[in-house]
Amino acid sequence: MRRLIPLSKPVIVFPDAVLVTIQYLRSVLPDVTSVSRVPNPRPTEFVRIERLGGIRRNLILDRPRLDVECWSDSEEGAADLSATVRAYVLAMAGKRGITTVYDVAEVSGPMWLPDAVSGQPRYSFAVEFSTRGTEMETT
Repeated sequence: MRRLIPLSKPVIVFPDAVLVTIQYLRSVLPDVTSVSRVPNPRPTEFVRIERLGGIRRNLILDRPRLDVECWSDSEEGAADLSATVRAYVLAMAGKRGITTVYDVAEVSGPMWLPDAVSGQPRYSFAVEFSTRGTEMETT
């Protein structure tokens, strides 16, 4: 068990932005596999979410930057999946489970990025959004 040390200022913990996004995509696109790691074996079509960084904006707001990769069995399929996922991710603002997602912004539009290892067709884009942290109990 971790030993918690009381501090004079609030200790804020932020939600896992990748998990928040995956859960959201699974709710709006239940027929699409949404994951944080490439599955083995690979499905024909799937979406992979990865946190690329981002910053804590202030005491209570985190601004994660996420890479969204959309894989399919054809370039057209990957482009179509990317367009659909992009539309949903850009509309993700709102209450999402235990957190609220604010002001989703695209930082890199869709780009053709076939997988270097498998050659599987893939499109990728990146977004940032703000999310509120919660005060951690320290006593």
